[in-house]
Amino acid sequence: MIDDLDSSIASLLQTGLPQSIAEQLSISFLTPDEDFPPQTVQEPAINLFLYDIRENRELRSGETIMQRTDAGRVEKKKPPARVDCSYLVTAWVSRHSQTQARDEHHLLGEVMRVLLQHPTLPAQVLQGELVDQQPPLPTISLHSGRLQSPGEFWQALGGKPKAGFHYTVTIGIDAQVSADIGVPVTDKLLKFEQHQAGSEGQ
Repeated sequence: MIDDLDSSIASLLQTGLPQSIAEQLSISFLTPDEDFPPQTVQEPAINLFLYDIRENRELRSGETIMQRTDAGRVEKKKPPARVDCSYLVTAWVSRHSQTQARDEHHLLGEVMRVLLQHPTLPAQVLQGELVDQQPPLPTISLHSGRLQSPGEFWQALGGKPKAGFHYTVTIGIDAQVSADIGVPVTDKLLKFEQHQAGSEGQ
């Protein structure tokens, strides 16, 4: 399911960014270590590194879901768990550029513009298991993130610190086993007895 989220975000950027940028932009979800970008990622590139996954207990629902199956039966199950997926978004341009920092900041700004336009992931970009998922998938852009120390983060990866921002999407993950409670009752049969005239009192 997380790979479907990656594909959905990539689709959002590819359709939302100006065509002049989208046509030449690579979108990566790799670890931005000292060897990034690899030869498989052409610059300019936007990298979304998924650095944190955790359950969002504030959005947890305790309501039971009743769901009709294709066989006409009814299943009872708990609602999906709500899970926050947090990305660190960074921009990468050619190291030989004379205006590298400026080019990266421009690219980051364009990406921010697209992501901030959508408080939830639009239905038309959802991929795989995320299609038709309810409720809609909320997003948070430009928040403080969950990295305790950005400096230590970059040091641990062996890379140089880069400008970036945090982007979080909350998805639903169905980890429950459904319980079959049988065939739903859809019709009610009422029976009436008829008494013949003059039969009373005999």
